[in-house]
Amino acid sequence: MLDHIGINVSNFQQSKNFYAVALAPLGYELRKEYDATETIFKYAAGFGIDEKADFWIVDGQVNTPRIHVAFTADSWQMVNAFYEAAIAMGGTDNGAPSLRPHHYYPNYYGALVLDPDGHNIEVVCYALS
Repeated sequence: MLDHIGINVSNFQQSKNFYAVALAPLGYELRKEYDATETIFKYAAGFGIDEKADFWIVDGQVNTPRIHVAFTADSWQMVNAFYEAAIAMGGTDNGAPSLRPHHYYPNYYGALVLDPDGHNIEVVCYALS
């Protein structure tokens, strides 16, 4: 089981705003934020559900190749809401919400968006609707 994951971003404030809005439909909120006086990074922000931050962005040299991260959702509506929010915040379509049975499982409903740095962010739901 993963505890957390982090990606590097080129524009910390832009990415923080992007993820705050894009991940909100999943119940994610900004949980922790650090500046250079508190950590080895210039800036870092952790998003999560409840009190735990499991997805982090860090101001720095953007990862090459870009990272793919997939979040789970409880409903197709949550997938759709993520996609709409991410696109509204400047994300780039990389796969509109749809069933993708050719992917991993017959009930695989997902959406993919490239974040401001080109990281491939996906939200997937395995429910029937």
